[in-house]
Amino acid sequence: MTVRAAVPADLDAIMALERASFPTDAWSDAMMREELASPHGWYIVDEVAGRVAGYAGLRAARGAKDADVQTIAIAEASRGRGRGRALLRALLTEAARRGVNEVFLEVRADNPVAQSLYASEGFHEVGRRPRYYQPDDVDAVVMKLDLRGWSAAQTPSAEDAGVCT
Repeated sequence: MTVRAAVPADLDAIMALERASFPTDAWSDAMMREELASPHGWYIVDEVAGRVAGYAGLRAARGAKDADVQTIAIAEASRGRGRGRALLRALLTEAARRGVNEVFLEVRADNPVAQSLYASEGFHEVGRRPRYYQPDDVDAVVMKLDLRGWSAAQTPSAEDAGVCT
């Protein structure tokens, strides 16, 4: 697995995954192109043998204290191998680097696998948006993470690292 910054040349591969992962509410090519070019966004891809097997995006305006996970998608053949978690952690690490305190996201209420992933990283539900995902009439579960707490949990203490003080 190689995680790297997404570049404009990745657009076709990202959009193929976007349409396969979100068949009824995929973003348009133009929307994704704008996201990849935005100074407030940070998009990454997961490559396997030179092919894009996943992508993820963060919106974190410079100086803002909150950020949003915009999207995470993994090719069906690559799911269940920790790739989504790796992409999520990369997004959270970048958010922390940007000085963010809280990270938000929306996830489909009918996607318990994604909800479980987010909860396992410390996100908790803060609300719902009824019928958010159209045309499917599926609610969005709004989740929030205290990034400072997450970051502290990711940094091993001197004792955990085997350092004698």
